[in-house]
Amino acid sequence: MTEGTGILTGDLPDDLTAAEAGMWQAFRNGSVYDLSSGDAAVDDPHGGHPWGPERTVRARIVCWLLLDGPPALAGRVSSLKLTGVRIAGTLDLAGGTVTPYVELRGCRFDEEVRLPEARFTTVRLVDCALPRLEAARVHTEGDLHLPRCRVQNGVRLTDAHIGTDLLLNQAIVYRDRSGRSIAADGMTVGQDLQAEMLESHGELSLRGAQIGVSLSLRGARLANPYSRYALNAPQLTVERTLYLTPAGVGSPLLSGTTPARGTRIQRFASRGGVRLDDGRFGDAVDLERARFDLTDDQELSLRRVQTPELRFLGDKPQRGRVVLSGARIVNLVDRATSWPDAGRLHMAGFAYENLVPQGPFPLTRRLDWVAAATAEYAPEPYERLAAVLRSAGEDEDARETLLAKQRRRRETLPPAAKVWGFVQDWTVAYGYRPGRAAVWMAVLWAAGTLAFAHAAHPPENHDGHPYWSPALFTLDVLLPVIDLGQVGEWQLRGGWQWLEAVMVLLGWILATTVAAGATRLLRRN
Repeated sequence: MTEGTGILTGDLPDDLTAAEAGMWQAFRNGSVYDLSSGDAAVDDPHGGHPWGPERTVRARIVCWLLLDGPPALAGRVSSLKLTGVRIAGTLDLAGGTVTPYVELRGCRFDEEVRLPEARFTTVRLVDCALPRLEAARVHTEGDLHLPRCRVQNGVRLTDAHIGTDLLLNQAIVYRDRSGRSIAADGMTVGQDLQAEMLESHGELSLRGAQIGVSLSLRGARLANPYSRYALNAPQLTVERTLYLTPAGVGSPLLSGTTPARGTRIQRFASRGGVRLDDGRFGDAVDLERARFDLTDDQELSLRRVQTPELRFLGDKPQRGRVVLSGARIVNLVDRATSWPDAGRLHMAGFAYENLVPQGPFPLTRRLDWVAAATAEYAPEPYERLAAVLRSAGEDEDARETLLAKQRRRRETLPPAAKVWGFVQDWTVAYGYRPGRAAVWMAVLWAAGTLAFAHAAHPPENHDGHPYWSPALFTLDVLLPVIDLGQVGEWQLRGGWQWLEAVMVLLGWILATTVAAGATRLLRRN
């Protein structure tokens, strides 16, 4: 019987093998067609044991069933459910519309699976071995599942549309000729994309992808020593949370959840750069205990990211850069030990509204954090930190931050301005410690009073002069502009004249620094 003859009646074609005939009947019955032997080592689709003709069906027959298969038996729903089957030849469903439910478990594909622009309801390939999955612009109304699959030459899901969930949990994917393990640029996922404990050997590319709920890379291990990025996902949109966090090991019930304390875990780890530039995340970006193994020219890039919360709680990258330039965050949840050293953190234009440190993060460490991000002096990071501290009611810490800004700025000034900066710092701490002015005034007043008490002071006018008071004379010398009626009434000679001149100069310096500090405080307020 030739192809097409008797299909409407469900008759078996004449040229089917015994294995294919069984698959044909199982398809009509909607039942699972299981050709596994019961020996785990032999049935491992990723192992080296050969599967003979008794477990082999032709890809052409599989396509025939899915695109133009026989009607279901009475009271049944046709579906393709295969277990432990070897599929010979290229499974090519490009551009086709597949109505039956498809679920293949523990199967081997001899050649690549081609699904570009095909339309499915739900497709589940579980623990299968594939040379390559080519599925650009594939469309599913329901799920696309690829858990525990092993793909030797990459997966292409460019511009794919997944109606509900995309599952890649524990999949192992190696790179294709372009260096990508999974190419999913422009992909749309209606609900969750779960790729927990995924092993990616090449670039995982999600440029411009849109995820309807959450993107979970819990426990994933990404490695791309061949090029710059292990995860390349600029302009990624995730409506809820991006998880680059640990995954619980040992129970399928732990999938999609944060493992409880005491659970054996596998951390997220990236051996290669991570690029999330211009990403939009509705709830958070969570980097709890994440590890980034970077080379000197690689980076964890979060340029212009927007999210209500960034949980920067991973291990400190020992090399490479962390870039937050232009990012806009509401809550920055971080740990002092998570940030890289000076010169490897860049935060130009980084805006955040609240700081939520986990563990000790004293102000001195926070100022070191700002200094690490500014190889050259820039006022904005200091002013941002001061504004956040002030809004949290930490006014003293805010003043210390602005004082640190002035001291950092002083390093960039010419020598004369630098000297004047030191004077302002020593006297009134650039106006941020105004109490110092009173202390200096009291010290100079006491010292001058003691000194001038021993000075010869003949009056200028013998007919009438005020009573000599060393305290009032010293105060009159120290206070510019204000006249207390002492200076000009007494004659000082020799070294006392020089002391008076020094006191006048110190008074003017003190008054000028106080005025400069007051002006700075008024401008800040």
